[in-house]
Amino acid sequence: MLGKLISALLIIAGIIHLLPLSGVLGAQQLATLYGLSFQEPNLLLLMRSRAVLFGLLGALLVCAAFRPALQPLALIGGLVSVLSFLYLAWSTPGYNDALRRVVIADWVALACLALALILYGIVRTKT
Repeated sequence: MLGKLISALLIIAGIIHLLPLSGVLGAQQLATLYGLSFQEPNLLLLMRSRAVLFGLLGALLVCAAFRPALQPLALIGGLVSVLSFLYLAWSTPGYNDALRRVVIADWVALACLALALILYGIVRTKT
């Protein structure tokens, strides 16, 4: 039962991390995600690369839902990702409404990952 709940929480966090993957397609998709213009080629390249990295992390989180051996790595990667972004958002006032939605999504991901970590610890102590 706990294993299935951990899997569901990892899938939710994984989907949240997969959402920015659409940014790989170009400036318009990135503008939709973040409410900013990405016409400068260097910034566009960096943001598209970032989308790929989020896709990889999202894929790891979803895969870990079905492969418990990957769960510690996925939990660490997911927690580092959301905690670092939330800290940066907290320390950077004045972000736009689109980024506010990203912050909210990362709070949801953090809740999922924190609960999954607690449940993972419970499952590991029972075995």
